[in-house]
Amino acid sequence: MTDIKKVNSGYAEKFRSVLILRHDPIAVKLIRKGEEIPDGIKRPEGQRSHCQFISDAMAGACTLVLPEDLSCNVGTSSLGMIPTPEKIANGEYHFNLGLHESKDAAKKMIDTRTDLPPGSVIGEIVCPLNKADFVPDVVVFTDTPERIYWIAALETAETGGRMNYVTAPFQCMCEDSVVVPVVSGKPNISMGCYGTRRRTSVKQDEMMIGVPYDRMAPAMKILDRWKDGILTKAKRD
Repeated sequence: MTDIKKVNSGYAEKFRSVLILRHDPIAVKLIRKGEEIPDGIKRPEGQRSHCQFISDAMAGACTLVLPEDLSCNVGTSSLGMIPTPEKIANGEYHFNLGLHESKDAAKKMIDTRTDLPPGSVIGEIVCPLNKADFVPDVVVFTDTPERIYWIAALETAETGGRMNYVTAPFQCMCEDSVVVPVVSGKPNISMGCYGTRRRTSVKQDEMMIGVPYDRMAPAMKILDRWKDGILTKAKRD
């Protein structure tokens, strides 16, 4: 029987050692409607946003998060845990934050975002990959652009071609880094967002990429080739 925690720990260690990551990769598992809520994983003591739970995981926490534990309705609705509230759907909420020049512009951002169907997700587990004893949907990396570059390059190392990414000024840790990879089945890069940069430990020089879990195993042999090859020729700190 496969020891999934050992497998995940091996994946995390390979990424950290070869790419010299600043932070542990973070495993995110969405609990779908009809699935059982797992026992034995700590619930939070108060409400926090999805991006804050990822930041907590970067500091080592492993947390079971239910909809009532989430303070940000923008992320909670994108993740498919609740319907999108009217003030978010009509653009009022984001327009009032001051980044968009009109309510219609803010509404268009929400109209064109990627959501999971409301009620399709009943919770999530957010945990460092090296501690995860489950199969996650997505692994989220937060690091400098140089390190995110190498992670993104894994996607086309064997197949070639080009990658397209989708992002917006908001919803980087929820939509960009989790929902888009789940829906598209492909990695997605985000430069970060206002909420994450206001509420979390993410630094000014860091960005994110969400990678579907099924990319982890193929990445291992590629990283092994790179560590004694192209990585030795690149400028790296």
